Amino acid sequence: MAIVERVFSGVQPTGNLHLGNYLGAIVNFVKLQETHNCIYCVVDLHALTQGIDVWGGPAELTRNTREVTAAFIAAGIDPKKHIVFNQSQVTGHAELAWLFNCVARVGWLNRMTQFKEKAGKDRENASVGLYDYPVLMAADILVYRATHVPVGEDQKQHLELSRDIAQKFNNDFGDSIRSHGHNEGIYFPLPEPLITGPATRVMSLRDGTKKMSKSDASDNSRINLTDDADTIAQKIRKAKTDPEPLPTEEKGLEPRPEADNLVGIYAALAGVTKQAVLQDFGGGQFSSFKNALVDVCVAKLAPIAGEMKRLVADPGHVDSILNEGANRARVIADETMRATKDILGLIRQR
Repeated sequence: MAIVERVFSGVQPTGNLHLGNYLGAIVNFVKLQETHNCIYCVVDLHALTQGIDVWGGPAELTRNTREVTAAFIAAGIDPKKHIVFNQSQVTGHAELAWLFNCVARVGWLNRMTQFKEKAGKDRENASVGLYDYPVLMAADILVYRATHVPVGEDQKQHLELSRDIAQKFNNDFGDSIRSHGHNEGIYFPLPEPLITGPATRVMSLRDGTKKMSKSDASDNSRINLTDDADTIAQKIRKAKTDPEPLPTEEKGLEPRPEADNLVGIYAALAGVTKQAVLQDFGGGQFSSFKNALVDVCVAKLAPIAGEMKRLVADPGHVDSILNEGANRARVIADETMRATKDILGLIRQR
């Protein structure tokens, strides 16, 4: 049975979507619509893995889920041609995660560096969900038998786990897979990473060595997707730089994290290489470059902010997009769950 080439990716509804989310993920989601069948998910179950002080409580979760959906649509994702939904509406995610819990090995999860980073020193007090997050992520991808996943560097290890789980499932149940019509003995594909774009990792405007983050205490460290044109301009003009002119060659950016970050942002928004940016601005002072960066940022982001504001003001419309997407996603997920249960020998309702 042929495997449909399909992209899956998700974004957590934890509020304050920013330029890093846009350039690191959403802009690539939009491009992939031209070449793949795409499923884009607001992963609200993942949001629950950390304490309520992180995900904000029920009202905040509802608001943030709608805001991420609005960002998807405002940025150019077409929910008619592709699928946009929130994870908790499709029960196959959680159901397959349990089955994969029985395939994944504890040793695999013990190697996951993100759990160690997020749990910090008080690991005994972390939720089981945070520890098991990568298995749910594998289920998110494989319940649609997705072949490609756009990921940042910090998620590559989790995607490797998804591949390990798929491989072990196929190996463990190969005979049963063949007996259910998959002659090659493979049911779940091994999803491939898609890492694209010149600025997949956007850094703080206040410190070029730290990733742009919603949790940074300073709002001036990030450009939020909801910022208006004046706010964007103010933040860029205040962005940290160094006293030297911009270099003329890309290698000159290596010891200069703030310069490298701003040039990377310009390149990504303008759709050009960093070297092309330096050909235009190399040798010049940051003041003139920042003015040009303001123009590019405002041209790209201000319309998105305006459309997000319009969509968020109509929650019924946003919810209808999520509901329709969930109905379409459920058709695919239910087919996977039926086949998976048959392969495992679980008796199901017919």
